[in-house]
Amino acid sequence: MHTVLLELKDEMTPFEYENYIAQLSFNEKYSRDDRIILNAPNVFIASWVKTKYLQKIAHFFEIHNGIKPEVIIEVANPSKRKENKSIVRKISNTTNLNPSFTFSSFVVGASNKFAFDVAKSVAKKQGTAYNPAIIYGNTGLGKTHLLNAIGNANVDMGKNVIYSTSEQFLNDFLFHIRNNTMEKFREKYRACDYLLIDDIQFLNGKEQIQEEFFHTFNELKENNKQIVLTSDRPPKDMKGLEERLRARFSAGVLADIQPPELEMKINIIRTKCQLDGIHLNDEIIYFIAANINDNIREIEGVLVKLNFSMNVTNIQEINLEFVKNILKEYIKESKESIDMDSIINTVARYYNIKPSDLKSKNRSKTIATARKVAIYLARVLTPNSMPYLANVFGMKDHSTVSKAMKSIQHEINENENFKTTVEEIKNKIK
Repeated sequence: MHTVLLELKDEMTPFEYENYIAQLSFNEKYSRDDRIILNAPNVFIASWVKTKYLQKIAHFFEIHNGIKPEVIIEVANPSKRKENKSIVRKISNTTNLNPSFTFSSFVVGASNKFAFDVAKSVAKKQGTAYNPAIIYGNTGLGKTHLLNAIGNANVDMGKNVIYSTSEQFLNDFLFHIRNNTMEKFREKYRACDYLLIDDIQFLNGKEQIQEEFFHTFNELKENNKQIVLTSDRPPKDMKGLEERLRARFSAGVLADIQPPELEMKINIIRTKCQLDGIHLNDEIIYFIAANINDNIREIEGVLVKLNFSMNVTNIQEINLEFVKNILKEYIKESKESIDMDSIINTVARYYNIKPSDLKSKNRSKTIATARKVAIYLARVLTPNSMPYLANVFGMKDHSTVSKAMKSIQHEINENENFKTTVEEIKNKIK
C-alpha cells in the first residue's frame, strides 16, 4: 500500500502529496484484492482525492497486483460508518462511479445546459433518443461529472452500468489478451445497459483496441443499450480514429461544454461551499472566481486547500488576505512585460466592441466604461505614464486620464460586481 501511494509523488506537487495523499490510511480489514478502501481524515481530503486521483490509484494497484481494483475513499469518522457502507455497496456494483457526482450537484449555466439536458435525457431513456451521446470540451469543465451522474442515476434503478476511462478500458483489454480470456472481456462490456467511457480520444491511433471497441459498440447499439462517451474534441477532430468509428460517433448527438462565464463560476463556488460546509463571504467568492481559471476541478481543489489550510492553522474565519496568500501559486503573474495592445484587445473583447472604439471619441456608456477600464489596467499593469496613456487613448491631457482613474477606483470600491469584472479582465490579460 505504502509503495503504491509513494509512486503518486511523481504525479503531483509536494504540497498535494504531503497534505492529501500522505493523509490516507489503508483499511486492511475491509479491503480485498479487487476492492481497496482508503480512509481520509475528513470529507475535504476525501473529495479532493476522489476528484483528482481515484483512477490513478487504481491504475498503480493494478500494476503491482495484476488486478484492477475498485478504489473507495471513506471518511474515517465512526458517525459516518453507516453512510459509507451504503456507498461501498453502491460502488461495488458499478465501476469506479463517484457517488458525489449527481445531476443535483451539477451547476447548470449557459455554457453547459445543452450537455446537461442531453445527459439527463439519456439517463432516463436508454438507447433511444441519443445513442451514442458524446460530450466534449476542455479538461475540467464537468464532462466526467455528467458521465458519473448518468451512471449513478441508473445504478439506483438497478441497471447494469459500466463506467471506465479509456485507459482502464485499454488496460482491461490487454490483461484479457495476455490471459487468453477475451470472452470474459466481451461478456463484461457487451452485457451492460450503459457503457460510459471517459476520454475516448486516448484510443486514437491504437488499431487493435479500436477494432474491439467497434464490435462492442455495434452489439450494444443493436440491442438498444446506451453508449455515452466524453472527449476533449469532436469526432471530426480525432486524429488516428478509424473512419468507421468516426462515422458512428458523429451519427449520435454531440454536446459541447464551454468554459464557464464569471457568474457561473461564482455559482459553482457557492454550490461547492454549501455541499462541503465551507463558509466564504461574497468578497472572497468573487475574488476566487475572478482569479482562478475556467477549470472546475481547479476551483474544487482551491476550496479543498482553503478548508485544509484553515483547519491546520486553526484560524476562526477565512479573510481575503488569507485567501490571497493561499492562492498565490494559482494566480500566475506574467514575467513578461504587458503591452498596450494586449490590454486594449482583451478589454474590447470582454465588452464586445472594436479595439478602435477605445481610442475613439465615442461616448456611449459601454464604450466609455470600457475605455476607463482599459486606462485603469494600463496604469496598474504597465509603467506607462499618464501623458503617454492620454496620447494612446486620444485624450486631451494627463488630467483626463487621472479623472478616469479616480472614477474607476471609486466604482471598484463601491461595487463588488464591477470590482470582480475588473479583476477577471486583469487575470485574462496576465
